[in-house]
Amino acid sequence: MTIRTILVDDEPLAIQGLQLRLEPFDDVEIVDTCSNGREAIRSIKTHKPDLVFLDIQMPGFDGFSVVQGLMEVEPPLFVFVTAYSEHAIRAFEAQAVDYLMKPVDEARLADTLDRVRQRLSEKRGVEEMEKLKEVLAEVAPEAMENVEAAAAGDDAHAANRYERMINIKDRGQIFRVDVDSIEKIDAAGDYMCIYTGDNTLILRETMKDLEKRLDPRRFQRVHRSTIVNLDQVRQVKPHTNGECFLVLDSGAQVKVSRSYRDVVARFVH
Repeated sequence: MTIRTILVDDEPLAIQGLQLRLEPFDDVEIVDTCSNGREAIRSIKTHKPDLVFLDIQMPGFDGFSVVQGLMEVEPPLFVFVTAYSEHAIRAFEAQAVDYLMKPVDEARLADTLDRVRQRLSEKRGVEEMEKLKEVLAEVAPEAMENVEAAAAGDDAHAANRYERMINIKDRGQIFRVDVDSIEKIDAAGDYMCIYTGDNTLILRETMKDLEKRLDPRRFQRVHRSTIVNLDQVRQVKPHTNGECFLVLDSGAQVKVSRSYRDVVARFVH
């Protein structure tokens, strides 16, 4: 899989630096470079790249304006490049795969490209499935109905295999906790602190085992030792060094470490 890529920055040295850092990645093909937003929009529409590294602060059209200017076409994946961490949340709202701080760190760039490869693989898989569905609907409509019925059954099975109630023995009592009421979970060794709207309970279990019992579409790890119920998140606040805070319905704030920023991207899209 070749990742056809465009670099956009009004500083020639920044483009050169990024080109050098991308050279070790054999699957990245730079098809064009652009020095401003208007040029970038034309180039993206012409070349139809898979990926665009996009500077945020540029004269005239900034990086966010470039994204807005591509709304009528199928956009590529974007990685924003910036010197200012306060742009992080807007970058996620613009559906960026990631954002990189200048000067670009080589290890962070490698992590970003791993995310890009995963997104492209998922996207191409969906496109191939849609084409297959179109063909089935035309030449074998009965088979298509069977496929859709099976898919609906799989979704129902997935929803049912996760816990709806968790029994917690704490202080000599057994509490039945509705998972909907869980706000966050903090790990402390082999113990879990379960926070609900009006109570905090201690569960003797590892985070790895508890994660298997909770629906990952709702409960996501945002830190090495913290799981959050995404349904309880009401605000995202940027922090330094690519981190941010999630503000929960109760007003509690939970830090999202850099390693788990994809979680933020998932529920603000």
